[in-house]
Amino acid sequence: MKATKKVIAGIGLITVAGIIIYLRLRHKKNIINELKAEQVAEHGYETAHDVLFPKRNKRIKKYRYNRLRGM
Repeated sequence: MKATKKVIAGIGLITVAGIIIYLRLRHKKNIINELKAEQVAEHGYETAHDVLFPKRNKRIKKYRYNRLRGM
């Protein structure tokens, strides 16, 4: 019984730690979004949000395979 209680307590601690980490990251993300919203408001409505904060995506390869391979 003692081993079972230790396992359950360990799982509970890991779950609580995960929830705390999740809430902190979510709070940090919300603060950043609020700061972005304030900056957009300072620039005015004529400046689009995607112009001020473009999303950085992976580069898209122009060609998936070599064009003239083995010809």
